[in-house]
Amino acid sequence: MVTSEQQLQADLLLAGIIRAIGLMSLLAMVAVCHIYAQQIQLGFDEQDRIWIRSVLYVVAITTFPVMKFVRHVLLRLNQTMSGDLSPKFRYLITIVVSMLVAESIGLYGFIMYILGDSFNTLYIFIVLSALAMFLYRPQIDEYRLVVESQNI
Repeated sequence: MVTSEQQLQADLLLAGIIRAIGLMSLLAMVAVCHIYAQQIQLGFDEQDRIWIRSVLYVVAITTFPVMKFVRHVLLRLNQTMSGDLSPKFRYLITIVVSMLVAESIGLYGFIMYILGDSFNTLYIFIVLSALAMFLYRPQIDEYRLVVESQNI
């Protein structure tokens, strides 16, 4: 059974909405930091913040290849696992996991801002998070492979 391009696009609508919600939550974090700037900052010692920031940068940078691997594994499982779940739902799980991991990178910036760091740190982590959401966005070719593997 061949699935039409329009049907595949329609199936990816919910995945796109999930991605949009993730991007909006990044904007919400920035807005909260701008609106409540001084009230939410805790003012941790600078040396402690430098250490925490360095660790979070390493975690954020290593998240990219780890996320690529996890996504690859999830996509292969989507194609090979038997079960009652539809290809749409299987792929949606992959997208949700990808977007949550990408969102966590932005959360690091929010946490660092609350600890007393500047807007620059917040923006760096938010941009890294948005980049991850772009790189690991729902893709019709991936979804097509999942659908075709279930129709065999």
